Amino acid sequence: MGKITGFLEFQRVKETYEAPLKRVRHWKEFVHTLSDAEASQQGARCMDCGIPFCTSGCPVNNIIPDWNDLVYRQDWRRALEVLHSTNNFPEFTGRVCPAPCEAACTLNINDDAVGIKSIEHAIIDKGWQQGWVTPQPPMRKTGKKIAIVGSGPAGLACAQQLARAGHAVTVFEKSNRIGGLLRYGIPDFKLEKSHIDRRLVQMEAEGVAFRPSTYVGAPEHAEEGLNTRTPESLQAEFDAVVLTGGAETPRDLPVPGRELRGVHYAMDFLRQQNKVGNGDRVDKQITAKDKHVIVIGGGDTGSDCVGTSNRQGAASVTQFELMSKLPEAEDKALTWPYWPAKLRSSSSHEEGCQRDWAVATKSFEGKNGEVEKLVATRVEWFKDPSTGQMKMREMEGSQFELQADLVLLAMGFVSPVKKVLDAFGVDLDARGNARADTNNYVTNVSKVFTAGDMRRGQSLVVWAIREGRQCARAVDAFLMGDSVLPM
Repeated sequence: MGKITGFLEFQRVKETYEAPLKRVRHWKEFVHTLSDAEASQQGARCMDCGIPFCTSGCPVNNIIPDWNDLVYRQDWRRALEVLHSTNNFPEFTGRVCPAPCEAACTLNINDDAVGIKSIEHAIIDKGWQQGWVTPQPPMRKTGKKIAIVGSGPAGLACAQQLARAGHAVTVFEKSNRIGGLLRYGIPDFKLEKSHIDRRLVQMEAEGVAFRPSTYVGAPEHAEEGLNTRTPESLQAEFDAVVLTGGAETPRDLPVPGRELRGVHYAMDFLRQQNKVGNGDRVDKQITAKDKHVIVIGGGDTGSDCVGTSNRQGAASVTQFELMSKLPEAEDKALTWPYWPAKLRSSSSHEEGCQRDWAVATKSFEGKNGEVEKLVATRVEWFKDPSTGQMKMREMEGSQFELQADLVLLAMGFVSPVKKVLDAFGVDLDARGNARADTNNYVTNVSKVFTAGDMRRGQSLVVWAIREGRQCARAVDAFLMGDSVLPM
């Protein structure tokens, strides 16, 4: 693939970013896509390595060597066709995926993997610019009707695949706009919502119907102002129902002072800012302006809180993590081609943030019901000799305090919303997720399927797209006896 000696001749070239001091003044994306020449050169670096570990490292199994070669040869339209053959929404993954494919790249053994994500980004952006991304309506209709509950990446991927197979698909979403996590969980500076909007136009032309502001479940659990559909009504009207909601139950921090005003779940903070960015009015918006912000949790959600806080005008931003600080470089001989555990710094960290590790929160303190400070202690991790499990203990005399006007809990998510699954009577697994396997994605309830975070738990956008596609194939086979849809 690529130029046979390209990996010897050319160095890895990364996408460039707008300067931190400039980009924190706006909410738009700030990553500069590779030029045609730069993308071609990166494609040239793809080795004829025999076994493309990058493809197996990618959850949707993108045929990466093929489109690398096509970009090297400047055959952009065929590259787009190959990319779309496995991934419905490369404009999403090309922006927010952490790129496990690059960790699995053979060149990553030398720390200079092919810039796969940047090439994907360049392909899809050129496809939209050239007008190559067009609706693909089915040649015939099957007469089958399918309801999809949840409009995140899993639901949208499932809907598009089923619509292209000729089924009548209706997507139900409780929020006032379609997109789920893509719309309200990811900040605009990482994913501008125009990318979602133009996909929705394409999907509507393919026959997908969207029903926002619609709660599916028991009517007494619906928020005021929402339309309501009961599970029974969906099961009576549709030939199949697919549950693709997110893992929306956040992990809490039950320490003294948790009830103080100013201590919020990270997703509430991010969702409100995204609503404002979409033109909605939010009363009493949670804002970081002129506040000393503490973000608890070191993952992507925490990083998004850092970037959002800086753009809102925070006085300071501190982020800490319960786990110990990871090494900056992994042992390639031990971890490759798997995703390594190592220290990662995001673009948001570059914009201004104090980071700390192995810190546990003891309590929040404040006056008049408002949080004013956080009390924490340092911890050390050790392996329990009797069980082999890692455990932590407080370090004596390490307690300290931090000023805190706003605390954002970004410690992950534990399960989907249970009341929705209970309304359908869906069995749960040990982690509280909908129980279904990855062969047919069907639940214990007749005609009810599930995919994405609702089935597997909190995960990546690219995993959601994979599960949505596979679930679509399972639903198609269930309705038609067989399926021509790809996995």
